[in-house]
Amino acid sequence: MNDSKQRPNLPLLGFAAYSGTGKTTLLEALLPLLTQAGLKVGVLKHAHHDFDVDKPGKDSYRLRKAGANQMLIASRNRHVLMTETPEAEAEFDYLLTRFDSAKLDLILVEGCKNIAFPKIELNRHEVGKPWLYPNDNNIIAIAADTHVESPLPQISINDLDSIRDFVIQYAADFKFDTNSQADASNFTQPNDDSNKTQSCSEKKTSEPIVCCDSFSPAGLSVPQGQQKILETISNVSLTEKVAINQAYGRVLASDIVSPINVPQHTNSAMDGYAIRGDDLDRESYTIVAEVMAGHSFDEELQTGQAVKIMTGAPTPLSADTVVMREQAIEKDGLVSFPEAKISNGQNVRMAGEDLSIGQPVFTAGTRIEAPEMGMMASLGFGECSVRRQVKVGIFSTGDEVQDPGNAQQPNSIYDSNRYTIMGMLQKLGCEIVDYGIIEDDEQKMMAVLHSASLETDMVLTSGGVSVGDADYIKLALDKLGEINFWRINMRPGRPLAYGKIENKPFFGLPGNPVAVMVSFINFVEPAIRKLQGQLDWVPVKANAIATEQLRSRQGRTEFSRGFFTMNESGVLEVKTTGKQGSGILRSMSEANCLIEISPSVDTVKVGEKVTIIPLQGRI
Repeated sequence: MNDSKQRPNLPLLGFAAYSGTGKTTLLEALLPLLTQAGLKVGVLKHAHHDFDVDKPGKDSYRLRKAGANQMLIASRNRHVLMTETPEAEAEFDYLLTRFDSAKLDLILVEGCKNIAFPKIELNRHEVGKPWLYPNDNNIIAIAADTHVESPLPQISINDLDSIRDFVIQYAADFKFDTNSQADASNFTQPNDDSNKTQSCSEKKTSEPIVCCDSFSPAGLSVPQGQQKILETISNVSLTEKVAINQAYGRVLASDIVSPINVPQHTNSAMDGYAIRGDDLDRESYTIVAEVMAGHSFDEELQTGQAVKIMTGAPTPLSADTVVMREQAIEKDGLVSFPEAKISNGQNVRMAGEDLSIGQPVFTAGTRIEAPEMGMMASLGFGECSVRRQVKVGIFSTGDEVQDPGNAQQPNSIYDSNRYTIMGMLQKLGCEIVDYGIIEDDEQKMMAVLHSASLETDMVLTSGGVSVGDADYIKLALDKLGEINFWRINMRPGRPLAYGKIENKPFFGLPGNPVAVMVSFINFVEPAIRKLQGQLDWVPVKANAIATEQLRSRQGRTEFSRGFFTMNESGVLEVKTTGKQGSGILRSMSEANCLIEISPSVDTVKVGEKVTIIPLQGRI
C-alpha cells in the first residue's frame, strides 16, 4: 500500500523514544491540553506487534475474518475503515494520506522513530537508553528529566504545559515545502534567544558542519568519509581507442553521436502488404512486387498497386501503409483486406525514428556493457574512445602473511585480502600491479610505496592502520605523503587510512577479510569509478522487509551480510547469512547484498523495512 507519496499539507510532529519511556502516557495527558487550545489533532500510532481494533463476535469482525480485505463500519458517531495488509506493512506516507487533512490542524505520531520527519525526543534517565538526537537530524527538541549539552530546545518531560506551548508554536510556525515534504528543515525555532540554533541546511561553509547531525567525536560517518575522498579525486585524463569487441567494462571518453539514421530507411514493421495511404477504399490491389529484407522496390507505388513486403524491408516510394499478412487474402495476383480496419501510416517505421543523424546516443562517462556494445555496433562503429584503464598497485604487509600455494608456515596466515581486492579490481576493469607481500620493514615499505605511487594511479593495501597495529606502514606513510588515519563510524571496517603519495590516492583498508570488502565497496569503488570518468555514480539501493530481527549500535552504520529474495507478492525480503564476525569471509560468499542499518537505528524488527545494497556485479 504505497500509492501515494504526498504527505498532507499539515504540520507533522513525532514523539520518539524507546519502549518504557511513556510516549502513550504523555500523549494521553497532552492531547486534552492541545484540544483545549483549539487545535484539531490527528494521531498516528505505529505498533511493532500485531493488533486488532475489533472484538471477536461482532458483525464487522466476523465479516473481516470471512475474507473482506477492507471493512468499513459506520455509526452516527464515527466510522472506521479496517484494511488487511498481509503482504506488507502500509508505508508511512500512505498512512498519512488516510487522514482528512481539511479537518485537522496538526498530526502527531507516536513511534516511527526510524522515519525522517520532525520529532521531539523523549528520554527518562531511569530507562537507561541512549540518546537519539546525536544521530537523528530530524529531532528538533528534547523532552527529558536530565539536561544535555545540545543547542536543541530542551523541556522537562514532566512539564506538560511547556510541551503544549512548544507544539502549539511549532504548528503556528510550520511552513510546508512541497519539494522536501514535511521535514525538520521546515521548522522555525520558537522566538526564544535561549533556544536559538541555526539549522544544518542554513550553514554555508566548506568545512564539515558541526550541528545536530554531525559525526560523533569517535570518527566520521560513512557519507562524510565518502565525500572527503571524492573531493580529492580527479579522473584519469589519458584516453585510448579500443575495438568494440574489446570495450566491455571500459568507460567512454567522449560522447557517441549517431552517424546514421536508425532505421536507415522507412521500412515495414511486419510481414504484409505495402499500399498507399491515400488509396484505402479499394476492394483489391494488384501485387506488383515482393520485397525481402535487404532488398527494395525502386519504383514509385501507383494507386491500385500493392507490394508484398517482409519485416524490415524498405517501403517503396509513396507506400506509407502496411497491412499485416494475417488480414490479407491473396488470389490470382490480387490482394484484398475484407476484414481489416486500415489506418493511414500503420505498421511503418519511419527513417530516423529511433535515432536521427547527429542525435546523441551515449555521453562520456558511460560504462560500456553489452547493450552499449550492441548499440555502437548497430551504428557502424568499429572502435570507440575510452578512458585508459586505471592502474592500481596493491600489496599486503606483515611478517605473518604468506602466499597460498605452499605448506602453511608456523605462526603464519594465508594472504586472502590481496586476492579479494584483486577480484574486486578486476570486476571494475582496473589494471592491477601486484607488489606481493612486504615484510615489516620500514625502508622496504617506503621503497614499495614510492615505486607504486610513481607507477600506478592508486595504491591500495590492507592491514596496519588500526590502533595497536605495528607502526611500520604508518611511519613509512608519514614520511612519504599526506595520510589521514580515520575512524569511520561503521561496522565492519572502522579503521581507514586515506591520503596522497606523490599526488596519487592511497587507501589503507582494515585487516579483517570482511571489513576489507565492505570498506572497498563504500570508499574505494566510488573513488575508482570517479578516476575512470564515471561522475556522480551512486550504488543501487532498495528497500526490503526484514524476516529476522537485526540489531545495531546507534551512532554507527551497520553493514550486515544478507540474502534477499522476492516473495509471492513481489516484495523483497531479506535475512542475514548467519554469524556476522568481520573475519568470517564465507559470510560474503553466501551473501547477495549488504543490509545497511543507519546510525539512528538500534533495532530493526521483523516486518520492518531496511535498506539493502545488492552485490551482484560488484564483488
